[in-house]
Amino acid sequence: MQSIDNKVISRIYGTGRGAVFSPSDFSDLGSRTTVATALKRHKQAGIIRQVARGLYDLPRKDPVLGLLSPRLDSIAKALAKRDAARLQAAGGSAAHALGLTDQVPMRVVYLTDGRARHVQVGKSLIVFRKVSLRQMAAAGRVSGDVIQALRWLGRDHIDDQIIVQLRKVLTPSQKAKLLKDLRLAPIWVADIMRRIAQKGRA
Repeated sequence: MQSIDNKVISRIYGTGRGAVFSPSDFSDLGSRTTVATALKRHKQAGIIRQVARGLYDLPRKDPVLGLLSPRLDSIAKALAKRDAARLQAAGGSAAHALGLTDQVPMRVVYLTDGRARHVQVGKSLIVFRKVSLRQMAAAGRVSGDVIQALRWLGRDHIDDQIIVQLRKVLTPSQKAKLLKDLRLAPIWVADIMRRIAQKGRA
């Protein structure tokens, strides 16, 4: 039989480089203490690294830059999975995910139905902001990203170019989902979502 160490590292490699995980991802392989000990050994061997308290990653490597920093969204998702919480990218994070801004925010904000917290990752900060269940109604769906991105941009800063860009990045099925979720958005955001989903001129 494989040792716990081998089972843990086999699963880690199976997820691929850049994956972020916590001890709870291996709870089926052994006790928490045993898993924690295995992760500690792999960390000391330089195979994985600790990126935040209770979180590790299998680092991505660049031929020139060497080890790359973990993706903030991967860290956020790993925390949400560990805590059985839902996430919704907010503000500039949602806009960046949709290609509406090239700026990579140093302070990444997520709405959540879990607990509020701040997680420092190097020079970046991940903020989990606890909100009402209504505000999480579209979490995990493209509608949630669009609603948050449009609110961040502001009604007066949304022009035809923004609408055309969203029409390009969204698939037909995603546009159909926007129409189904109109009731979850503020009225002015819903009007823009409807324009995005419709064919023809912006």
